Amino acid sequence: MIRPDKLRAVALSFPHAIEKPHFEWASFRVDVPKGKIFCTLPPHHEFSNVFLTLEEQAMLVEAEPDIFFKVPNKWGDKGATSIRLAACDEPTLRSALAMSWRHAAPAKYHDALKP
Repeated sequence: MIRPDKLRAVALSFPHAIEKPHFEWASFRVDVPKGKIFCTLPPHHEFSNVFLTLEEQAMLVEAEPDIFFKVPNKWGDKGATSIRLAACDEPTLRSALAMSWRHAAPAKYHDALKP
């Protein structure tokens, strides 16, 4: 089970990661101009959202349907994927955040991400 403080710590452990409000939600972004979001956390803390390719989304939803599900709107059709925090462990969370972070971060930052 991932609690909000653990999600926050993991998200902020990524290179150049910052937290900013996104409406009523917390968002975790890469600290560059226009700071692209790589993870969001709603106030209810039941799930978190990451932003993946459609292929990554399909792979995770198929492999771990108890943890991952497509966001049920047009964002989901573009790769937005929810993570059920009660069903997730830290390595799984870190892996999903890493995929999303790579899409948000400029290529020059990718080498800073430890495998």
